[in-house]
Amino acid sequence: MARPVLHPRLAARRSMVRATTWWGKAWVRAVEEAAYAESELVAARVLARNGHVGQIATEPGRFVASVEDRRGLWTVEGAVPVLDPADLGVLVEAVAAESGRIAALLAGDLPFGLVEHADEAGVELLPYGGELGSSCTCDHWADPCVHALAVLQQLTWLVEADPFVLLQLRGLSRDDLLGRLHERTVEPTASDVPTDDEPDLEAAVEAALYAARLLQEAVPESADAE
Repeated sequence: MARPVLHPRLAARRSMVRATTWWGKAWVRAVEEAAYAESELVAARVLARNGHVGQIATEPGRFVASVEDRRGLWTVEGAVPVLDPADLGVLVEAVAAESGRIAALLAGDLPFGLVEHADEAGVELLPYGGELGSSCTCDHWADPCVHALAVLQQLTWLVEADPFVLLQLRGLSRDDLLGRLHERTVEPTASDVPTDDEPDLEAAVEAALYAARLLQEAVPESADAE
């Protein structure tokens, strides 16, 4: 099982940073759907903007973080449904359908065509509001509470910067995806040999694995949780 990833704490920001990518905006819509009131969304954005959310740990189906406000320090545990094995297979096939998709993911981009491809096959990668569950040590009755909404807001920025955060929450880590793609190219059949008109997936996967190793050696963006 993949180990949790502990993401660096995000510093306070002078102004509210809005989602700029199409998938970030889709995540924000889900958060807004999950909220009970606009006032709670506003309060959550203030907490997130002012740096009151601690480091966020993510793993398949789960995220954990602490949030501090004037009343104390609270622990938020959130849940995102993990795709079942069949759906994960469909998602891997969608990535493999075009050699440029894995390179785009490694570069911090989530191709719309990839998500559309998976959606047409019955697999929804981006969650909707009702799928974002949470619990908090505070005494608020709502789910999600303001603290959970603040963590979800911070997750927006993490997901925008690295779509693999979203894939990991859905049950497919970067290493798992690269490993599955690599396995597809180990023993190709005659029908799998690319023609002049077909992308060479094996070359693309090897390039992606090499790029991933370089990224990890140069600037590790996150560290494993203890």
